[in-house]
Amino acid sequence: MARGHLRIYLGAAPGVGKTYSMLCEGHRRLERGTDVVIGFIETHDRTHTADLTGGLETVPRKVVEYRDCTFTEMDLAAVLARKPEVALVDELAHTNVPDSGPNTKRWQDIDYLLDAGIDVISTVNIQHLESVNDVVQKITGVAQRETVPDVVVRRADQIELVDMTPEALRRRMAHGNVYSADKVDAALSNYFRPGNLAALRELALLWLADRVDAGLQAYRQQHDIIGTWEARERVVVGLTGGPEGDTLIRRAARIAARSTGDLLAVHVSRSDGLTGADPRRLGQQRQLAEDLGGSYHQIVGDDVPDALLSFARAQNATQLVLGGSRRSRLGNLLGGSGIEENTIRDSGDIDVHIVTHSQMGRGHRLPRRQGALSRRRRLQGFLLAIVIPLFLTVALSATGEAFNLTSNVLVFLLAVIVVALVGGLWPAILAGVGGSVLLNYFFTPPFRTLTIAERNNALALGVFVLVAFLVSSVVDRAARRTRQAARASAEAETLATLAGTVLRGETGLPVLLERVRESFGMRAAALLERSESGWQQIASTGSADFRRPEDADAAVPAREDLVLVLRGRNLAADEHRIVGAFADHAAALVDRARLAEAAAEVKPLAEADRLRTALLRAVGHDLRTPLAAAKASVNSLRSADIEWEVAERDELLQTADEALDRLSRLVDNLLDLSRLEAGVLPVFIRPTALDEVVPVALGELGADSARVLVDIPHTLPLVHADPVLLERVVANLVGNAIRHAPVDLPPMLTASAFGDQVQLRVVDRGTGIPRDHRDRLFVPFQRLGDTDNTTGVGLGLALARGLTEAMGGTLEAEDTPGGGLTMVTVLTAASEQESPDLVPGSRERDGTQGVTRD
Repeated sequence: MARGHLRIYLGAAPGVGKTYSMLCEGHRRLERGTDVVIGFIETHDRTHTADLTGGLETVPRKVVEYRDCTFTEMDLAAVLARKPEVALVDELAHTNVPDSGPNTKRWQDIDYLLDAGIDVISTVNIQHLESVNDVVQKITGVAQRETVPDVVVRRADQIELVDMTPEALRRRMAHGNVYSADKVDAALSNYFRPGNLAALRELALLWLADRVDAGLQAYRQQHDIIGTWEARERVVVGLTGGPEGDTLIRRAARIAARSTGDLLAVHVSRSDGLTGADPRRLGQQRQLAEDLGGSYHQIVGDDVPDALLSFARAQNATQLVLGGSRRSRLGNLLGGSGIEENTIRDSGDIDVHIVTHSQMGRGHRLPRRQGALSRRRRLQGFLLAIVIPLFLTVALSATGEAFNLTSNVLVFLLAVIVVALVGGLWPAILAGVGGSVLLNYFFTPPFRTLTIAERNNALALGVFVLVAFLVSSVVDRAARRTRQAARASAEAETLATLAGTVLRGETGLPVLLERVRESFGMRAAALLERSESGWQQIASTGSADFRRPEDADAAVPAREDLVLVLRGRNLAADEHRIVGAFADHAAALVDRARLAEAAAEVKPLAEADRLRTALLRAVGHDLRTPLAAAKASVNSLRSADIEWEVAERDELLQTADEALDRLSRLVDNLLDLSRLEAGVLPVFIRPTALDEVVPVALGELGADSARVLVDIPHTLPLVHADPVLLERVVANLVGNAIRHAPVDLPPMLTASAFGDQVQLRVVDRGTGIPRDHRDRLFVPFQRLGDTDNTTGVGLGLALARGLTEAMGGTLEAEDTPGGGLTMVTVLTAASEQESPDLVPGSRERDGTQGVTRD
């Protein structure tokens, strides 16, 4: 069975007429004899849209009950059973009501219909596409919960944009054709503002244009069309990695901007990799192209004009931007037509722009170290170019006429090749010219003169000079390529070392500087930063102190305010770009370290802000609740209209008293928590008896403490603790256990000694807390598992742990066997020789100042 076809009407906003257009298309197909049914249509009570549903068969909707509410959804099974030729299904991005069918999304239902061979016509707004969902939220301020993957829409056979200007849509809304009258004003002043609608319209047009362009490219590939179709401007700029690249990119970007076209930067690399291009500069130019809204591409090709044009035609480019040749006039004269001329000749219907720049005519100046051959080999070559021809002249003259001129020429040619192998081009040319003079003077009739009597001899000497020159050029070029290959290999090895350093996590500046120093054989390396007071050394390795870049043997800038300096020797031209890669990485390390420092500085502020926000949210309610209860009780008692009985009066007073006690505890907790975080909470550690602290703590809990089962042996050793703070810890832990313990399973408070430690356990049989949530138990303003959010703000456990740690103890949560949670407080036991110098509970706490006094 052939898969059905999908047609989608795309709109920029609700109300542009997507559903209306879909119904019109359904009527047109029905008039042509096509079997059309409505699978699902949402008219939104729009009269004109509802009128169009007449005359079209509608498949009854499926009624779904969900959470005591009734909903209607498309009956997928009924549509499949009806099997029409075309089904109209509205709202492609709609999320189905749970348990209404086999799929969670309507676009998945549509896939079922398409698989059954049914053609489907649907609708969707641009804000529901997954790729632009976040952009739409930034524009409108409204988050869209229902989205559809872009691939679902892109693979539709037809996408038609239902377009409408913002002004027309707002007029339609004002006339009541989109929303009811009571919603028009709010819609026009919020989501449907002119700016919002214009931005959404542009977003829809651009998205559809990209889809159309992709379809065009696919069509050209299917039909092997290589010519340029100027349906959309695309500007390709060719980069060599030279300093003129920035100028070319900016000029190409201006050309593309004038025609709202695309910018593509491309660099052609040779297959042997020996292009001489600067990777660092290419990286900077890539960043520039991307910053200007373009894309960067790197292709391989030995024929640069052919590679450039092939890429441009594959991208359906309309314009190609190249820089003027850097070859000198002599280079143009000897080398023939260059890349620009060949590209223009073969460009066909692609416009080629040749942009002038400051590097034109200055030559390529490829960075190389001491030429193709070392200076020593060149000196040896010049020495051999003088000595060998003279030696051969003496040796051949001594043989008399044993050898003819041809043999002598071959011997001298061999000498030229030897000189070329040793010294390169210029020594070989010297040997060739000198040898030709000696052959002419000593071995060519008439002898002892520079006159050549026979044409054959003149031809032989001419061929000798030409062959010597050609052989010398070949040898010199081979030596140059060998040096370039070795240089590239060394650079690759150095950069691989740098990459390995990064991958191994050796990201410190000293490590990086040490790598630079070792790799280039330097005595010292450092990174200097320029500030308002001058240059400062922020990292170094080796025995050297740099005050400014001028103090170094080599200085490579990472950016305007950072310079990597080296001491030991001067850097060669080809080494500068490798050191530049290290400098860039060093700058990135500096930025990363400073960002980490800034994040570390901001983190406490963010945490404080989070706590402040949580405090305002939580305490706002919890402060008002006891205040409201106390105020209501006091106002009732003050009322002159009611005569209260004694019991009623006592009950109101008790309510006010309990509310104020609760408020007092809340304020105490907040003050103690703030003192703990600030590190100013006074703690007086002394030997303390648990059996004296626990009753006082339970007394603070009032009647609720009667449920607690207590088992504190009198034989327990004393513990090192602050008695008042320990009372607060016990009260908070027991109060938390009371809130979570079932009525029939009261919490327990037990204590035991283990070596030099005493453990105090508060056990409840409640629902417990999952292990992955245990750490959150002790975060302020967390109320994990609370069934009643009116019982506190979530400070109890956070404060209990803070107070325990302030006394040198620990507080951890454990599972209660059989279910529940056990809070384990561990304190250090006091020795038998120690005795308390203060009776627990004898200190009073000043509630107004929040300080502890003896």
